[in-house]
Amino acid sequence: MRILPILALVLVLPVSAALAQGYNPLARPGFNPLAPGSPAGKPQQKQEEGNPELGGLPDGKGAEETFYACTACHSTAIIRQQHVTDARWDDLWNWMIEKQGMPEYPPEDKELILGYLKQHFSSER
Repeated sequence: MRILPILALVLVLPVSAALAQGYNPLARPGFNPLAPGSPAGKPQQKQEEGNPELGGLPDGKGAEETFYACTACHSTAIIRQQHVTDARWDDLWNWMIEKQGMPEYPPEDKELILGYLKQHFSSER
């Protein structure tokens, strides 16, 4: 119980000091409160305009297959907000099959969909 007030002070004091000096750390150029892990001071890359018929996914090889495979369980917003490594996409694919009940896809479909996801929503590109 003693740690909570100390933790609150540790979190609040730096922000309070910054605000008292007229600096709002949340108002940094390029800071996106919805993506706090993004590099501060660097403007976010403009997200590709997506195809409205594909839930905002960018057009490309595998876009339609990805749309139908993924939207069986969740919206494309979940896809579009991802910015993970290629290896993480592989992990997510396996997790969806093993833990979430996603059906297995033929290898060529898996390669097409994962290739599309990695091309458009990878932190490595």
